[in-house]
Amino acid sequence: MNITIGQNNRVLSGMRPTGLLHLGHYHGVLKNWIELQHSYECFYFVADWHALTTHYENPAIIGESSRDMVIDWLATGVNPGNSTIFIQSRVPEHAELHTLLSMITPLGWLERVPSYKDQQEKLKDKDLATYGFLGYPLLQSADILIYKAGYVPVGEDQVAHVELTREVARRFNHFYGKEAGFEKKAETAIKKMGKKNAKLYKDVRKRYQEQGDGEALSIGKALLDSQQNISLSDRERLLGFLDGGGRIILPEPQSLLTVSSKMPGIDGQKMSKSYGNTIALRESPDELTKKIKTMPTDPARVRRTDPGNPEKCPVWSLHQVYTSDEIKDMLSDGCQTASIGCIDCKQYIIDAVREELKPIQARIKDYLNDLSGVDSIISEGCESARDVAQDTIEEVRKVMGLTSR
Repeated sequence: MNITIGQNNRVLSGMRPTGLLHLGHYHGVLKNWIELQHSYECFYFVADWHALTTHYENPAIIGESSRDMVIDWLATGVNPGNSTIFIQSRVPEHAELHTLLSMITPLGWLERVPSYKDQQEKLKDKDLATYGFLGYPLLQSADILIYKAGYVPVGEDQVAHVELTREVARRFNHFYGKEAGFEKKAETAIKKMGKKNAKLYKDVRKRYQEQGDGEALSIGKALLDSQQNISLSDRERLLGFLDGGGRIILPEPQSLLTVSSKMPGIDGQKMSKSYGNTIALRESPDELTKKIKTMPTDPARVRRTDPGNPEKCPVWSLHQVYTSDEIKDMLSDGCQTASIGCIDCKQYIIDAVREELKPIQARIKDYLNDLSGVDSIISEGCESARDVAQDTIEEVRKVMGLTSR
């Protein structure tokens, strides 16, 4: 995540409320969110509309999971003082922007999103031949663009969704960024930069537009990021003036690539609710112990005295997350020489996971005893998010020729 953070350092990310969070969520998403909130302006949301695209026949789980999800976020360290936490459906501007963007988005763009056919294949038990499922990538784009987010933390498998958002923003700006008096307003904005910076801006703009110098474009964008004397509107206007287009109304976001979660489930596959192999953040100590003790091991170890191979044992994958190199060396040798049994080996994981979950579960209990406080955090976050979203949607309505409300 080596990124130079400029003026638009807003991050947007969300989770679908389709059940209790588990260790895969914690290691794969929440730890990253907690780190990001110290360096970025973060907006984290409960994606309940997205949950309906696959769980429309069982909406009860969405309502039950939404507040529990926020509680788990708070208990793991997502701080409402550093981040805006809200529920998607309580900011209706997401849906309005989704509708407006659907007017200009080619159908083929949605059909070619890789996850569209992949998810239909993986979720054959669900009827996903719906408009909502086809359009969910565009709803994701609306989620991002309504806050003019600069960065979206994703794994490599989600980069295509951010690229779609960039294409949608580009197409929108092409159609609606031709504001009256654009060049005159841009020239006025240049003067606000001061003589030295104005001269540099004009120079790199000329180099890019006349010579196609890509480096000049990068320099110009970095220059605008550093400006403190211009408004966000002027910055967007000058970005468009720089590359020869019109005013940038919806900025194109960047993917913020994150390290893929290495958290395995109790069967050795990636931890996932759909695989039924999870350890929930709220797992009781007894159930946690039972799940890990009954994990499959190297099939060659039929008896306690049989030597095994750690690389063929699902438990070994958990040791990669929780166990020190020194202990792993000891366990590997013990497994291969049959000097240690599988139950003894699993106990190290049981102890480590219990230790990790103990403070989280204590904080979960505190929040469950103060649900009114949790609801206040959610309400305040929804209000803050909606203030930002309303500014964007008013601008979008105006350029699309819709009467302001």
